[in-house]
Amino acid sequence: MDSSPFPPLYKHIKHKHTQNNIFQNPKTQTHTHTHSFKPTNMSTSTTTTTTPSTTLLIQCCYVLFVLVAVVVGAADFTSEMNLTWGGDRAKITQNGGLLQLSLDRASGSGFQSKQQYLFGKIDMQIKLVPGDSAGTVTAYYLSSENWGSHDEIDFEFLGNVSGQPYILHTNVYTRGKGSREQQFYLWFDPRLAFHTYSLLWNPQQILFSVDGTPIRVFRNAEGLGVPYPKSQPMRLYSSLWCADDWATRGGLVKTDWTHAPFTASYRAYRADACVYTNGRSSCSSSKATWWNQALDSNALKKLKWVQQNYMIYNYCNDAKRFPGGFPPECALKI
Repeated sequence: MDSSPFPPLYKHIKHKHTQNNIFQNPKTQTHTHTHSFKPTNMSTSTTTTTTPSTTLLIQCCYVLFVLVAVVVGAADFTSEMNLTWGGDRAKITQNGGLLQLSLDRASGSGFQSKQQYLFGKIDMQIKLVPGDSAGTVTAYYLSSENWGSHDEIDFEFLGNVSGQPYILHTNVYTRGKGSREQQFYLWFDPRLAFHTYSLLWNPQQILFSVDGTPIRVFRNAEGLGVPYPKSQPMRLYSSLWCADDWATRGGLVKTDWTHAPFTASYRAYRADACVYTNGRSSCSSSKATWWNQALDSNALKKLKWVQQNYMIYNYCNDAKRFPGGFPPECALKI
Protein backbone atom coordinates (compact mmCIF):
# COMPACT_ATOMS: atom_id res chain seq x y z
CA MET A 1 0.00 0.00 0.00
CA ASP A 2 1.26 3.43 -0.91
CA SER A 3 2.03 5.45 2.23
CA SER A 4 2.53 8.70 0.36
CA PRO A 5 1.88 11.95 2.23
CA PHE A 6 0.74 13.58 -1.03
CA PRO A 7 -2.72 13.94 -2.58
CA PRO A 8 -3.37 12.33 -5.99
CA LEU A 9 -1.68 13.76 -9.06
CA TYR A 10 -3.98 16.45 -10.42
CA LYS A 11 -6.21 15.53 -13.31
CA HIS A 12 -4.05 12.70 -14.67
CA ILE A 13 -1.62 12.09 -12.47
CA LYS A 14 18.71 28.52 -23.75
CA HIS A 15 19.89 34.20 -23.45
CA LYS A 16 19.87 36.89 -26.20
CA HIS A 17 16.82 38.98 -25.50
CA THR A 18 15.47 39.49 -29.00
CA GLN A 19 12.07 41.08 -28.56
CA ASN A 20 11.01 40.34 -32.12
CA ASN A 21 11.85 36.64 -31.94
CA ILE A 22 9.76 34.83 -29.36
CA PHE A 23 11.09 31.47 -30.54
CA GLN A 24 14.64 32.22 -29.49
CA ASN A 25 15.60 30.81 -26.09
CA PRO A 26 16.02 33.89 -23.88
CA LYS A 27 18.86 32.14 -22.06
CA THR A 28 21.06 32.60 -25.12
CA GLN A 29 22.11 36.17 -24.41
CA THR A 30 25.53 35.77 -25.95
CA HIS A 31 25.51 32.10 -26.80
CA THR A 32 23.60 29.22 -28.32
CA HIS A 33 21.59 27.07 -25.93
CA THR A 34 19.77 24.17 -27.56
CA HIS A 35 17.57 21.38 -26.27
CA SER A 36 18.66 18.29 -28.17
CA PHE A 37 17.29 16.07 -25.40
CA LYS A 38 13.95 14.49 -26.31
CA PRO A 39 12.32 12.60 -23.41
CA THR A 40 10.49 9.45 -24.37
CA ASN A 41 7.53 9.94 -22.06
CA MET A 42 5.83 13.03 -23.48
CA SER A 43 2.35 11.77 -24.33
CA THR A 44 -0.49 13.83 -22.97
CA SER A 45 -2.47 10.67 -22.36
CA THR A 46 -0.06 9.35 -19.76
CA THR A 47 -1.80 8.38 -16.52
CA THR A 48 -0.04 7.74 -13.20
CA THR A 49 -2.05 5.74 -10.66
CA THR A 50 -1.41 6.44 -7.00
CA THR A 51 -3.21 5.52 -3.78
CA PRO A 52 -1.97 8.09 -1.25
CA SER A 53 -3.05 8.05 2.36
CA THR A 54 -6.12 10.13 3.00
CA THR A 55 -4.96 11.01 6.49
CA LEU A 56 -1.83 12.85 5.51
CA LEU A 57 -2.10 16.04 3.48
CA ILE A 58 0.54 18.01 1.64
CA GLN A 59 0.13 20.78 4.21
CA CYS A 60 1.57 18.42 6.82
CA CYS A 61 4.68 17.58 4.85
CA TYR A 62 7.97 17.82 6.65
CA VAL A 63 9.47 21.28 6.26
CA LEU A 64 13.00 20.62 5.11
CA PHE A 65 14.54 23.96 5.85
CA VAL A 66 14.21 26.56 8.58
CA LEU A 67 14.50 29.77 6.62
CA VAL A 68 16.04 32.80 8.24
CA ALA A 69 15.84 35.40 5.49
CA VAL A 70 18.46 37.94 6.44
CA VAL A 71 19.92 38.97 3.11
CA VAL A 72 16.48 39.28 1.51
CA GLY A 73 13.18 38.85 3.34
CA ALA A 74 9.84 38.67 1.53
CA ALA A 75 11.48 40.84 -1.07
CA ASP A 76 10.37 43.99 -2.78
CA PHE A 77 10.81 43.11 -6.44
CA THR A 78 11.47 46.74 -7.30
CA SER A 79 14.64 46.78 -5.20
CA GLU A 80 15.76 43.21 -5.92
CA MET A 81 15.05 42.62 -9.62
CA ASN A 82 15.73 44.23 -12.99
CA LEU A 83 13.10 43.78 -15.70
CA THR A 84 15.45 42.94 -18.54
CA TRP A 85 13.38 42.39 -21.68
CA GLY A 86 9.88 42.30 -23.09
CA GLY A 87 8.94 45.93 -22.44
CA ASP A 88 5.71 46.33 -20.50
CA ARG A 89 5.09 42.58 -20.68
CA ALA A 90 7.19 42.41 -17.51
CA LYS A 91 5.71 44.44 -14.67
CA ILE A 92 5.88 44.88 -10.91
CA THR A 93 2.75 45.84 -8.97
CA GLN A 94 1.28 45.73 -5.44
CA ASN A 95 4.01 47.98 -4.02
CA GLY A 96 6.73 45.65 -5.22
CA GLY A 97 5.05 42.48 -3.95
CA LEU A 98 3.96 40.95 -7.26
CA LEU A 99 5.90 40.45 -10.49
CA GLN A 100 4.28 39.21 -13.68
CA LEU A 101 5.72 38.09 -17.01
CA SER A 102 3.64 37.87 -20.18
CA LEU A 103 4.07 36.32 -23.60
CA ASP A 104 2.29 37.24 -26.84
CA ARG A 105 3.04 36.73 -30.52
CA ALA A 106 5.50 39.62 -30.56
CA SER A 107 7.63 38.79 -27.53
CA GLY A 108 8.11 37.06 -24.24
CA SER A 109 9.64 38.76 -21.19
CA GLY A 110 12.12 38.25 -18.39
CA PHE A 111 13.87 39.54 -15.29
CA GLN A 112 17.05 38.96 -13.30
CA SER A 113 18.28 39.60 -9.80
CA LYS A 114 20.36 42.69 -9.14
CA GLN A 115 22.62 40.69 -6.83
CA GLN A 116 24.95 37.84 -7.66
CA TYR A 117 25.26 34.91 -5.26
CA LEU A 118 27.90 32.33 -4.46
CA PHE A 119 25.97 29.64 -2.55
CA GLY A 120 22.64 30.13 -0.85
CA LYS A 121 19.01 29.16 -0.63
CA ILE A 122 16.55 30.77 -3.03
CA ASP A 123 12.76 30.59 -2.71
CA MET A 124 10.12 31.92 -5.06
CA GLN A 125 6.37 31.48 -5.13
CA ILE A 126 5.17 31.06 -8.71
CA LYS A 127 1.74 30.68 -10.27
CA LEU A 128 2.18 29.29 -13.75
CA VAL A 129 0.36 30.17 -16.97
CA PRO A 130 -3.26 29.02 -16.57
CA GLY A 131 -5.41 27.20 -19.09
CA ASP A 132 -3.94 26.11 -22.40
CA SER A 133 -0.22 26.81 -22.02
CA ALA A 134 1.08 24.42 -24.71
CA GLY A 135 4.38 25.49 -26.26
CA THR A 136 5.24 27.94 -23.49
CA VAL A 137 8.21 27.66 -21.15
CA THR A 138 8.52 29.42 -17.81
CA ALA A 139 12.21 29.28 -16.87
CA TYR A 140 13.43 29.97 -13.32
CA TYR A 141 17.12 29.39 -12.76
CA LEU A 142 20.51 30.45 -11.43
CA SER A 143 23.27 31.10 -13.95
CA SER A 144 26.76 32.54 -14.05
CA GLU A 145 27.82 34.94 -16.80
CA ASN A 146 30.94 33.26 -18.16
CA TRP A 147 29.23 31.62 -21.08
CA GLY A 148 30.95 28.64 -22.61
CA SER A 149 32.17 27.50 -19.20
CA HIS A 150 29.19 28.72 -17.19
CA ASP A 151 27.37 27.08 -14.29
CA GLU A 152 23.58 26.89 -14.23
CA ILE A 153 20.84 25.36 -12.06
CA ASP A 154 17.47 25.08 -13.84
CA PHE A 155 13.80 24.82 -13.17
CA GLU A 156 11.85 24.95 -16.44
CA PHE A 157 8.08 24.53 -16.55
CA LEU A 158 6.87 23.10 -19.85
CA GLY A 159 3.30 24.10 -20.65
CA ASN A 160 0.56 21.80 -21.86
CA VAL A 161 -2.98 21.85 -23.21
CA SER A 162 -5.81 22.41 -20.74
CA GLY A 163 -6.37 19.49 -18.40
CA GLN A 164 -2.97 17.94 -19.04
CA PRO A 165 -0.10 18.24 -16.54
CA TYR A 166 2.81 20.62 -16.72
CA ILE A 167 6.22 18.98 -16.92
CA LEU A 168 8.84 20.27 -14.50
CA HIS A 169 12.20 20.04 -16.28
CA THR A 170 15.41 20.32 -14.22
CA ASN A 171 19.04 20.49 -15.28
CA VAL A 172 22.48 21.29 -13.89
CA TYR A 173 25.34 22.81 -15.91
CA THR A 174 28.92 22.79 -14.70
CA ARG A 175 31.66 24.52 -16.71
CA GLY A 176 29.32 24.74 -19.68
CA LYS A 177 28.28 21.07 -19.67
CA GLY A 178 24.65 20.19 -19.02
CA SER A 179 22.74 17.15 -20.30
CA ARG A 180 21.75 16.21 -16.74
CA GLU A 181 17.99 16.36 -17.20
CA GLN A 182 15.42 15.02 -14.79
CA GLN A 183 11.72 15.62 -15.39
CA PHE A 184 8.69 15.37 -13.15
CA TYR A 185 4.96 15.73 -13.00
CA LEU A 186 3.68 17.61 -9.96
CA TRP A 187 1.14 16.34 -7.43
CA PHE A 188 -0.98 19.47 -7.83
CA ASP A 189 -2.06 21.80 -10.63
CA PRO A 190 0.53 24.64 -10.59
CA ARG A 191 -1.79 26.91 -12.59
CA LEU A 192 -4.38 27.27 -9.84
CA ALA A 193 -2.37 28.78 -6.99
CA PHE A 194 1.09 29.95 -5.93
CA HIS A 195 3.59 27.27 -4.91
CA THR A 196 7.13 27.63 -3.59
CA TYR A 197 10.03 26.46 -5.76
CA SER A 198 13.39 26.38 -3.97
CA LEU A 199 17.04 25.92 -4.87
CA LEU A 200 19.54 25.17 -2.13
CA TRP A 201 23.13 25.40 -3.32
CA ASN A 202 25.94 24.71 -0.88
CA PRO A 203 29.42 23.20 -1.23
CA GLN A 204 28.08 19.66 -0.75
CA GLN A 205 24.97 19.54 -2.90
CA ILE A 206 22.30 21.26 -4.96
CA LEU A 207 18.78 20.50 -3.80
CA PHE A 208 15.60 21.20 -5.80
CA SER A 209 12.43 21.44 -3.70
CA VAL A 210 8.75 22.13 -4.27
CA ASP A 211 6.72 23.45 -1.32
CA GLY A 212 9.52 22.28 0.97
CA THR A 213 9.52 18.75 -0.47
CA PRO A 214 12.81 17.65 -2.09
CA ILE A 215 12.49 16.34 -5.64
CA ARG A 216 16.10 16.18 -6.82
CA VAL A 217 19.61 16.30 -5.39
CA PHE A 218 22.84 16.85 -7.33
CA ARG A 219 25.78 16.00 -5.09
CA ASN A 220 29.32 17.29 -5.27
CA ALA A 221 31.13 14.54 -7.18
CA GLU A 222 34.50 16.19 -7.69
CA GLY A 223 36.08 13.02 -6.31
CA LEU A 224 34.77 11.26 -9.43
CA GLY A 225 36.10 13.95 -11.74
CA VAL A 226 32.79 15.80 -12.13
CA PRO A 227 33.07 19.62 -11.91
CA TYR A 228 30.90 21.25 -9.27
CA PRO A 229 29.69 24.88 -9.30
CA LYS A 230 31.66 26.51 -6.49
CA SER A 231 33.63 29.46 -7.89
CA GLN A 232 31.38 31.33 -10.32
CA PRO A 233 28.75 33.65 -8.82
CA MET A 234 25.25 33.33 -10.25
CA ARG A 235 22.24 35.56 -10.67
CA LEU A 236 18.64 34.47 -10.48
CA TYR A 237 16.83 34.71 -13.82
CA SER A 238 13.31 34.02 -14.99
CA SER A 239 11.67 34.27 -18.39
CA LEU A 240 8.46 33.33 -20.19
CA TRP A 241 8.90 32.45 -23.84
CA CYS A 242 7.64 30.33 -26.71
CA ALA A 243 9.37 27.02 -27.42
CA ASP A 244 6.67 25.16 -29.28
CA ASP A 245 9.27 23.49 -31.48
CA TRP A 246 10.08 21.16 -28.54
CA ALA A 247 8.33 22.03 -25.26
CA THR A 248 5.02 20.11 -25.52
CA ARG A 249 5.11 16.50 -26.72
CA GLY A 250 8.42 17.12 -28.42
CA GLY A 251 6.98 19.94 -30.53
CA LEU A 252 3.89 18.09 -31.79
CA VAL A 253 1.55 20.51 -29.98
CA LYS A 254 1.92 24.16 -30.95
CA THR A 255 1.04 27.32 -29.06
CA ASP A 256 -2.56 28.44 -29.54
CA TRP A 257 -2.18 32.21 -29.82
CA THR A 258 -5.91 32.78 -29.43
CA HIS A 259 -5.24 32.31 -25.67
CA ALA A 260 -2.53 35.01 -25.57
CA PRO A 261 -1.32 36.86 -23.65
CA PHE A 262 0.04 34.11 -21.42
CA THR A 263 0.99 35.26 -17.93
CA ALA A 264 3.07 33.79 -15.08
CA SER A 265 3.04 35.44 -11.63
CA TYR A 266 5.71 35.64 -8.92
CA ARG A 267 5.72 36.67 -5.27
CA ALA A 268 7.49 36.06 -1.94
CA TYR A 269 11.05 35.99 -3.28
CA ARG A 270 13.57 35.13 -0.58
CA ALA A 271 17.33 34.81 -0.93
CA ASP A 272 19.25 33.67 2.13
CA ALA A 273 22.52 33.67 0.25
CA CYS A 274 26.12 34.80 0.11
CA VAL A 275 26.17 38.02 -1.92
CA TYR A 276 29.07 38.37 -4.35
CA THR A 277 30.42 41.88 -4.97
CA ASN A 278 33.78 43.22 -6.09
CA GLY A 279 35.29 39.74 -6.30
CA ARG A 280 34.29 38.74 -2.78
CA SER A 281 31.45 36.75 -1.27
CA SER A 282 29.76 37.96 1.91
CA CYS A 283 27.53 35.63 3.91
CA SER A 284 25.14 36.42 6.74
CA SER A 285 25.17 34.51 10.01
CA SER A 286 22.00 32.72 8.92
CA LYS A 287 24.00 30.63 6.46
CA ALA A 288 24.30 28.11 9.28
CA THR A 289 20.78 26.96 8.37
CA TRP A 290 21.80 25.83 4.88
CA TRP A 291 25.61 25.84 4.47
CA ASN A 292 25.97 22.24 5.66
CA GLN A 293 22.37 21.23 4.94
CA ALA A 294 21.96 17.56 4.15
CA LEU A 295 18.96 15.30 3.75
CA ASP A 296 17.80 13.57 6.92
CA SER A 297 16.02 10.21 6.80
CA ASN A 298 12.54 11.73 6.57
CA ALA A 299 13.46 14.10 3.74
CA LEU A 300 15.29 11.29 1.94
CA LYS A 301 12.17 9.14 2.15
CA LYS A 302 10.11 11.89 0.54
CA LEU A 303 12.72 12.45 -2.17
CA LYS A 304 12.66 8.77 -3.06
CA TRP A 305 8.87 8.72 -3.08
CA VAL A 306 8.66 11.68 -5.45
CA GLN A 307 11.23 10.12 -7.76
CA GLN A 308 9.45 6.77 -7.76
CA ASN A 309 5.99 8.20 -8.40
CA TYR A 310 6.38 11.50 -10.28
CA MET A 311 9.68 11.33 -12.13
CA ILE A 312 9.11 10.73 -15.86
CA TYR A 313 12.67 11.06 -17.13
CA ASN A 314 16.12 10.57 -15.59
CA TYR A 315 19.26 10.88 -17.70
CA CYS A 316 20.95 8.37 -15.40
CA ASN A 317 18.53 5.69 -16.64
CA ASP A 318 18.79 6.46 -20.35
CA ALA A 319 21.11 3.73 -21.63
CA LYS A 320 20.38 4.57 -25.28
CA ARG A 321 21.62 8.08 -24.74
CA PHE A 322 24.83 6.96 -23.03
CA PRO A 323 25.88 3.73 -24.82
CA GLY A 324 29.43 4.12 -23.55
CA GLY A 325 28.37 4.27 -19.91
CA PHE A 326 26.49 6.66 -17.68
CA PRO A 327 28.04 9.92 -16.44
CA PRO A 328 30.15 9.36 -13.29
CA GLU A 329 27.74 11.17 -10.94
CA CYS A 330 25.05 8.61 -11.76
CA ALA A 331 26.96 6.11 -9.60
CA LEU A 332 26.15 8.15 -6.48
CA LYS A 333 23.18 7.06 -4.41
CA ILE A 334 20.57 9.69 -3.61
